Amino acid sequence: MPSSTTTPRGAALRRGLRPGLLLPVIAAATAFFLVLAALVPWWLAPTDPLAIDPGAAFSSPSLSHWLGTDESGRDIYSRIVHGARPSLLIGAAATGLGLGLALVLGLASGLGGRWLDAGIGRIVEVMLALPGLLLALVFIALAGPGVSTTIIAVGLTTAPGYARIIRSQARSLRGSAMIEAARVLGHHPARILVRHLLPNALGPVLVLATLGVGQAVIWASALSFLGLGEAPPAPEWGAMLAAGRTYLGSAWWMTFFPGLAIVATAAASTVLGRSLQRRAVGA
Repeated sequence: MPSSTTTPRGAALRRGLRPGLLLPVIAAATAFFLVLAALVPWWLAPTDPLAIDPGAAFSSPSLSHWLGTDESGRDIYSRIVHGARPSLLIGAAATGLGLGLALVLGLASGLGGRWLDAGIGRIVEVMLALPGLLLALVFIALAGPGVSTTIIAVGLTTAPGYARIIRSQARSLRGSAMIEAARVLGHHPARILVRHLLPNALGPVLVLATLGVGQAVIWASALSFLGLGEAPPAPEWGAMLAAGRTYLGSAWWMTFFPGLAIVATAAASTVLGRSLQRRAVGA
């Protein structure tokens, strides 16, 4: 008869299959594939994403074209793989820009005087009151469409939320025993800022920034879908969605797979961010 006791190996296998462990592993594998696609897309998809083959237009998914082709016969799989670079670049650059702006606003508000804090607080509240996508659309309408303006627009929409967190962290750290001890020891204010305030204030925000990358990719794709990002026929996921909506009834794969890439990127970013949050709280 089989033993009723559980072997260590069986228990480890069951622990490894728990959703709490399985989802982060899947998210990490997805993120690794996306980063690999962004860095060396020709390894994963050697076919030219801009190569036109009218004879193969609107081909459904098959062994020759795994995810089908578009109206010009371009390979959808190759375009999705090569489209990871602009999508992730915009998401990461916009998140970095938002963090940089939030760092300036948050520290100035948290460490400055009452009037400076009130002034910056009103600006942040106004920006938070406006829908993020609407704020990005207003900026692009004033500055013009393009990749650089998309990065700035999305970065501006993410900055207010990060600035609030940094301000809260800075105000709580300003009167802490650690900062007071550094002042008593005669440390220069710049050294206190760099060695004590910044690492402790940025820690929680960097974890949230992992979540923000996925959101930034969604917003960037939405702007490209509206024709405000990279111009066709560039292999960008939002632009591919916009091009495929005309043929949704007859060539569903033209919109389904680019949409799946956007959802997978946002989901992987969210799962990894939540996992980091739990680890940070547990630590």
